[in-house]
Amino acid sequence: MGTDTVQAAADETAERRREQRGWYFYDWACSVYSTSVLTVFLGPYLTSVAKSAADVDGYVHPLGIPVRAGSFFAYCVSASVVLAVIVMPLAGTAADRSGRKKPLLALSAYLGAAATTGMFFLDGERYLLGGLLLIVANASVAVSMVIYNSYLPQIAPPEERDAVSSRGWAFGYAAGSSVLVANLVLFTAHDSFGVSESTAVRICLASAGVWWGAFTLVPLRRLRDRRTASTPPGAPAVHGWRQLAATVRDMRGKPLTLAFLLAYLVYNDGIQTVISQASVYGSEELGLSQSTLIAAVLLVQVLAVGGALGMGRLARTYGAKRTVLGSLVAWALTLAAGYFLPAGAPVWFFVLAAGIGLVLGGSQALSRSLFSHLVPPGKEAEYFSAYEMSDRGMSWLGPLLFGLTYQLTGSYRDAIISLVAFFAIGFALLARVPVRQAVRAAGNPVPETI
Repeated sequence: MGTDTVQAAADETAERRREQRGWYFYDWACSVYSTSVLTVFLGPYLTSVAKSAADVDGYVHPLGIPVRAGSFFAYCVSASVVLAVIVMPLAGTAADRSGRKKPLLALSAYLGAAATTGMFFLDGERYLLGGLLLIVANASVAVSMVIYNSYLPQIAPPEERDAVSSRGWAFGYAAGSSVLVANLVLFTAHDSFGVSESTAVRICLASAGVWWGAFTLVPLRRLRDRRTASTPPGAPAVHGWRQLAATVRDMRGKPLTLAFLLAYLVYNDGIQTVISQASVYGSEELGLSQSTLIAAVLLVQVLAVGGALGMGRLARTYGAKRTVLGSLVAWALTLAAGYFLPAGAPVWFFVLAAGIGLVLGGSQALSRSLFSHLVPPGKEAEYFSAYEMSDRGMSWLGPLLFGLTYQLTGSYRDAIISLVAFFAIGFALLARVPVRQAVRAAGNPVPETI
């Protein structure tokens, strides 16, 4: 091998590593929204704002529809998912056909960051403002993740994807942990800072938007756009719903990829619902303080870093599919235990949080890397739009079921136990997917261990 060839290979490796490090930073940027806003503060706070605006029977009336105040947050999460479902496939198609992913990433990221920053103005009885900002921010992060995830097959060869995906999730959880420490200090010592508890919460919400926008600059500088065989020069950027229909028809020709997506849709619906509703369960059903909830979520973030990296190592030995299946068993057992948690007992809530943290990052990271092997070359954003619909976009059934169960029974325990079904059904569906055959059918090389 000549000197020039060796130098070119070294330069290519260095450039790939630089892109990978930039890619990690979008997880670092947007995960703070998922952690501080969606998981910790917004659920209990928006619920309290809705309750302050409720009538004597405990109902608010958005658009004239009677909604129990305790269900309003869950319904807004579901509504944000419906909006994301409409936009995500079009964003994915536009990214693949134009080859210009960075402008779409920037647009969706900064729209979400602006909506999150605007949550500073959520006070008094402005529950409708809170619902609107939640819908915009949650849909925006889903759309941005379509573009972000679609870079993975381009910046990491097959043998590196489990590790690269796991590092991305670890970066995200590390960021969530760092910001939650600052949130915890501000919230618990708000009097020392001369602000009310409500103002401290609104500062924590808005700061997540500022963080999201600031650190998005890193991937925007380091990632590069690529044209592929499916993006000829002069191709229009958007073909609208006709192109979406063509994408769906194309995916029907990859039934094993669709089988994986169906399994992921089911079990990830459970994961996303736990993420968004756990703080509501802890505050409303178990009577835990906001400080306890913040500390519990911080524990989840810290353990999720090690969990993501640890499960990435397990995947090298046992394969991503087996490792994910094991994590689904752990999810089901953890939620079943959560049903029996005694009220006012933070120690047991911390134990539950530890169980969630150990499997959360790894199950998500390995699902992402596993799917990346099932995507036909040149259709990364297009297929990852379908994946993201399964990730955030189709995760409306869990929050809807959670909200309906509470509305009908008045019990958050009944709502939380219903989520076990998502993990049991998802396990059964994933176990039936022959992943090696699916990788070959997508036209990709099969890794030694998957």
